[in-house]
Parts: sequence; C-alpha cells; structure tokens
Amino acid sequence: MFSNIGFPGLILILVIALIVFGPKKLPEIGRAFGQTLKEFKNSTRELTMDDDDDKKPTLKEIK
Repeated sequence: MFSNIGFPGLILILVIALIVFGPKKLPEIGRAFGQTLKEFKNSTRELTMDDDDDKKPTLKEIK
C-alpha cells in the first residue's frame, strides 16, 4: 500500500499533518495510530493461527 511512497512523499505527509494537527497533538495521533496498528496485527495473527489449527488433522481423522 505504502510501497510507492518515497522519502519526499513521507516528508510531505508529515508536514501536512503538522500543519493540520499542530505539534502538540501530533504525538498523540501517532501513538493512537501505532496502538491501532498493533491491535490489527494481533487480530490478524490470531485469525491466521485459528485457521491453521482448523486445517491440522485431528487424531480421529488420522485413524
């Protein structure tokens, strides 16, 4: 998704965010974004682990 955004693009996004939200609010927004991303990754990891558990054959299926 963000693979085609280069370094100048990231700087532009940061400058716009700094102008819109201000320097005092920016760390709070970054922290909230980081926590949301962490929760999303954990949820997707749990879903894939549950899916992998469903694919493993049980002892009854092997016999």
